[in-house]
Amino acid sequence: MKFIRAIPAISRETKAARSSGHPVVLVPTMGNLHAGHLSLIRRARKLAGAKGTVVVTLFVNRIQFGPTEDFASYPRNLKRDTALCREAGVDILFAPSDAVIYPGAHSTYVVESRLAKRMEGASRPTHFRGVTTVVAKLFNLVQPDAAVFGAKDWQQAAVIRQMTTDLNFPIRIVVAPTVRERDGLALSSRNAYLSPAEREQATVLYDVIRAARLAVKHAPAPLPAGVLRRKLSRLVAKQRLAKLDYIEFFDPKTLEPAKRIDRGTHIALAVFFGKTRLIDNGRL
Repeated sequence: MKFIRAIPAISRETKAARSSGHPVVLVPTMGNLHAGHLSLIRRARKLAGAKGTVVVTLFVNRIQFGPTEDFASYPRNLKRDTALCREAGVDILFAPSDAVIYPGAHSTYVVESRLAKRMEGASRPTHFRGVTTVVAKLFNLVQPDAAVFGAKDWQQAAVIRQMTTDLNFPIRIVVAPTVRERDGLALSSRNAYLSPAEREQATVLYDVIRAARLAVKHAPAPLPAGVLRRKLSRLVAKQRLAKLDYIEFFDPKTLEPAKRIDRGTHIALAVFFGKTRLIDNGRL
């Protein structure tokens, strides 16, 4: 595995990889890798094939964090992440510093203005601007044939796919399934922030998704969104350490809000446990 920190080197190595005629597949991450990230790397290897090139990036992107969010405390473990990537068969690991990605007085941003407005965009107003900016930069540097993202961040994947289309990046966006703990909690680097009591109650996010699926399954007709949202909100409220941010229902492709909930509608939610904010989503 080649470990790269500088832009000239990543550009040179990925250019050589593309010249081989075999696929180059990118997996952007913020590090602190877990089984969910490793599943994305396995998907990337399947797409690239034995002779293709899998590129993983490790970069905690400061511009997607709000001023009161956890950029400074976000878990970082470069040594462990490097070992995991090597064991997973990654070909190139790109781990730039903040100064490499945002040199000098950086003042240019990439903004998706439609899909990014609701849900995460409403709760974290500058978040997606940071995501699309750094992903566009990584796309330019690596120029992959495909890039793999996780379904846990469903809205993020939709925003990136829209950006890719709008800016004419010749890149296939692949969304891999969410990986969960045995009790249903979606894997996330932020799970490490949870106290034992919070971790026990954090399964409520998946409980909400399952309850919504059950309600839709047994409903004789589409359910009013407001009615179902109130029912699910009460489920969150039963957990004394949980504070609901939002529950939303929407079309999985367009992200347009759904007023009546039926099979095929998507649900997404965000819940606070102290200062830790977790998200999840699923198809009903």
